[in-house]
This record gives sequence, C-alpha cells and structure tokens, in this order.
Amino acid sequence: MQYYLLIAAFALLASTCEAGTNVYVGQRDATQSLSMNEINHSGWDHLLSKYVDDAGGVDYRAWKSSSVDRQDLTVYLNHLSNARTELAATQQAKLAFWINAYNAVTIDGILREYPTSSIRNHTAKIFGYNVWDDLQLFVGGKPYSLNQIEHEILRKMNEPRIHFAIVCASKGCPRLLREAYTADKLDNQLSTNAKHFFAQKLNFAVAGNTITLSSILDWFNADFGDTDEKLLGRIYQWLPVSQQQSIRGKAFTIRYAEYDWSINEQSASN
Repeated sequence: MQYYLLIAAFALLASTCEAGTNVYVGQRDATQSLSMNEINHSGWDHLLSKYVDDAGGVDYRAWKSSSVDRQDLTVYLNHLSNARTELAATQQAKLAFWINAYNAVTIDGILREYPTSSIRNHTAKIFGYNVWDDLQLFVGGKPYSLNQIEHEILRKMNEPRIHFAIVCASKGCPRLLREAYTADKLDNQLSTNAKHFFAQKLNFAVAGNTITLSSILDWFNADFGDTDEKLLGRIYQWLPVSQQQSIRGKAFTIRYAEYDWSINEQSASN
C-alpha cells in the first residue's frame, strides 16, 4: 500500500512540476483576426538584419541589452498571435509564418536565459523548464510549443527544406537567415539556405567511400527518404557542384557527425 501511495505522490509531483513551467509569449486574446497572408514580418526582418550576421551568428549580448529591441520582438510575437489558422492562406505564407514563428520564439527563449552556453542548458527532460515544450506562442488563442510547431505543423507540410531554415540557436543548426522568410521569396530563401548548409564541411564531407552528414539528416531521415540512396538523391540538388561530381554514380557508406550544441553566438571579432 505504501508503495502505491509513493508512486501516486511521485506522479502528482511530476504533473505539478511540469504544469507549472509553461511560459507564454504573444497574446492570448489577439486584437485582430488575420490570415497568414496578412501577417507582416517586417518587424522581425528589421531585428534580424540588425543582430544577425551573414554566417547566422547572433549578437545576443547587444540584443539583450536593448530594451527597445527586446520590446520590438515582443511586439512581433504579439502580431503573430493575430493569425487564425482556420483562415485561408497560401502554402508559402503558412510556411513562412511558422518558420519565422519558430525562429522568433527560439530567440526570445535564449534572450530570456542569456548569458548561456547552449540551449540544451534549458531543456529539462523530467522536472523543470524545457524551452522546446514549455515556451509557447499564442496563435489564434491557442498556445504552440517549439516542438509542436516543428513536428506537428512544419514537418507535416511536406517541405524538407524547413530543416535548413528553422534554427535551434546552436552552431550545429543551419544558419539563421538575416532576413525574415516571406511568401514571395520563400522558395529562393529555402533553396539558398539549403545550399549554404551543405557547403559547410561539418554538414557534408566526402572521404574515400564515406560521406559524413549533419545529424539533422539522421534525426529527420524519414523526411528525406527511408534509405541512404533516397536521402542522397533528395539532397543532391543542394550540394555544391564539386560534391555532386564526386559522388555521382558511386556507392558510399553514410555516417553522421556529432552535433554542436554550443550557442550560435557571433564571435568576439565580429
């Protein structure tokens, strides 16, 4: 009997700890009802151009110290809350919306914790705050976590290039584009960032008959193909020409590089 009481008490404690860690951004009671076609990403674009470099490094220190720009990020997140998922919008507008939302919420989450060395410092697995689950953005009155945005929305939109666009504030991630994704430029932006991703030796390298890929391709293998051949065929179009030539018509063993979870902060020399 004491054993079962202990288990029940532990379960209650766990549910209480997990339930008390949610942090909400945006506004629960949005002031407007907009389709994603009508969402304006210019505020986010301005912040990215100011604090992100061409390599995707973020000047978190300067951003954190600017009360004006912290507030501007809040204003943008509040604006995203005005979107209504039930209203008609183009696929491009939906993708741009959720990619920007994921990246903006992630930046907000890091700024809340900065200085920090890694997002993994804020991803408790059992008790306490987990930024991927507990930091939630209101959209149309409903809260969405980073994990929900990525796995329940973006991955179901059948666009694998999202994996080279959403950024988890780590050096192993694709670069954070220093402009907002927009419906009219989306295809070019996604392809440009995919090509940049595979141009980095840490993400794609050939040595003998072994190809080393980013762990992202391992974690999300199902989004690119369920075999090594299908995966390579899917990413081939985004590889540098020299790498395309080096693998064409050959058989390779694929291995995956260790992921770099250190924060994607600008170097001190920038």
